[in-house]
Amino acid sequence: MTAVLPISAEPAALPQEEARPGRWRRMPAKAKAGAVLLGVFVLAAIIGPFVAPYDPSFQNPSPALSLHAPFSAHLLGTTQSGQDVLSQLLIGIRLTLELAIIVGLVATVLSVVVGVTSAFLGGVWDEVLSLLTNVVLVIPALPLLIVLLGYWQTKGQTATILVLSLLSWPWGARVVRAQTLAIRNRDFISAARETGEKTWRIIGYEIVPNEVSLIAASFVNTVLYAIGASVALAFIGVTNLNSWSLGTMLYWAESQQALQLGAWWWFVPPGLAVALIGTALVLLNTGIDELGNPRLRDAASASRIAGHWLKPADPTPVLREVSQHRGRVASFLHSFSRSSLIDETKRGDAR
Repeated sequence: MTAVLPISAEPAALPQEEARPGRWRRMPAKAKAGAVLLGVFVLAAIIGPFVAPYDPSFQNPSPALSLHAPFSAHLLGTTQSGQDVLSQLLIGIRLTLELAIIVGLVATVLSVVVGVTSAFLGGVWDEVLSLLTNVVLVIPALPLLIVLLGYWQTKGQTATILVLSLLSWPWGARVVRAQTLAIRNRDFISAARETGEKTWRIIGYEIVPNEVSLIAASFVNTVLYAIGASVALAFIGVTNLNSWSLGTMLYWAESQQALQLGAWWWFVPPGLAVALIGTALVLLNTGIDELGNPRLRDAASASRIAGHWLKPADPTPVLREVSQHRGRVASFLHSFSRSSLIDETKRGDAR
């Protein structure tokens, strides 16, 4: 007699798919750390002008407040002119990030347009745009920046944004061009061409979405370069020094000999802010690269088994079990061969 198992249609009896973790949980730890650290500075840039306790350009005439160390009224101390360092820092973070993000956006758009157009159209377009990219790429950027900004020093931040944007796009264009060359001959691009899709639709809906991680990494790299370049140019005094940025703070601290006078509170906060912003962007860029590169993502996930991180020199659990099993087998064979040898010796003595 065959027993028939009861069939239950209860919702609890049906198998349920495991919930897929959210995007934040799927992000690498480096990207999370970089995003959180960068978010702190972005928040400071947004609310900085509203919470700044003083006007950053206000010079206090009191001699007692000249190069005063941090205290309750001025949390980061004062400059030689009695200006509040905290107010300058909050305004400077906003101006520096604003300049870098605008440069990153403009340069990334130029690199995507030039790189995708050059690789997808090919022929004369590829030769002309590649020649333009190589010409701009070999131009010594720092001397050209110094010369151009020396003439446009009174134009404010607009001159710095324009010059940095026009000199920052070739590296991204080369990377985007190489990726587009690898994508344009794939089957889905050929299918789009056969169905009569227009060129701009293929580029905008088929090619560019497959390069989002690469474009994001290029944008982060450009922002990092813009921050370093703008701070360096302001530090040597070739940009507009009438507006407060992190580089301007370092310029005035250096020109007023803050290091020799021991006024560490004047140059340490802007220098530390530049270093932390750069660290956040590097971590974010590394995490984006790991998220978009399957090889790096698989390597990172393979180094963690059963919730435990493995050192590069440690064997995996499977190899460890195999090695232990081999050791037990070798020990057994050794003891077996030794006992056989003893038995043969006894038999020989008995004969």
